[in-house]
Amino acid sequence: MGDLLLVRHGETEWSVSGRHTSWTDLPLTQHGEEQAKSLAPLLSARTFSLALTSRLGRAIRTAELAGITGALTDPDLHEWDYGAYEGVTTVDIYRTRPDWDLWTDGVPPGPDGHPGESPEEVGRRADRVLARVDAALPDGDVVLVAHAHFLRVLTARRLGLAPADGRLFQLATGTVSRLSTEHDRPVIAEWNTRV
Repeated sequence: MGDLLLVRHGETEWSVSGRHTSWTDLPLTQHGEEQAKSLAPLLSARTFSLALTSRLGRAIRTAELAGITGALTDPDLHEWDYGAYEGVTTVDIYRTRPDWDLWTDGVPPGPDGHPGESPEEVGRRADRVLARVDAALPDGDVVLVAHAHFLRVLTARRLGLAPADGRLFQLATGTVSRLSTEHDRPVIAEWNTRV
C-alpha cells in the first residue's frame, strides 16, 4: 500500500497578499517557481501509480517544476469556489462580517458559474478524489497537486473527520505533505515539508 502525497502549489501574487483565489488562474511568482523546483528532491525517489493536478496553471506548473511526470488533471481538485469572495482578503471580509468563518459559514454566491461552495460541497469533491486515490494506492504512491483549502478538506476527509475540520491543518505554499497508515488507520506522516 502506497502513501498519499499532497503538494500545495507554489506562491502566487494573491497567496502573498492573502486574497482568496479559486478560479482566477494566476501564475506562480518567481519565488513560487523556486519553491516548486525545490520539491523535486522530496519526490524524485518515489514512483507514482497515479499523479493528479488541478486544472489551474499554478498547480500544473508546480507539478512540472517538481518533476512530476504523467500527471492528469482532475476537475475535482479545484480550489474551494469562493463565490463573491474571490480576490478578497479575510481582513476585508471582516469589515462587513466580523464573525465570518469560511469553515462554518461558506461564502455568498459570486458571478455566473461561481455560486460559491459550502464545506460539505468541497468535502463531496474530496471524497470523489479519495475514491480515485484508494483505487490506485495498492499499486504505489499517489501524488495530488492542488490548492490549500481543498487539500485541507481532503486531509480531514481522509482522516475520517468532517470537511470543516480542515481548519485544523494549515498548509503553506510550495510544500509536500504525506498521508500514510498506521495499524491500518490513516495518519499524517509528514506535514508542510520543504527542503
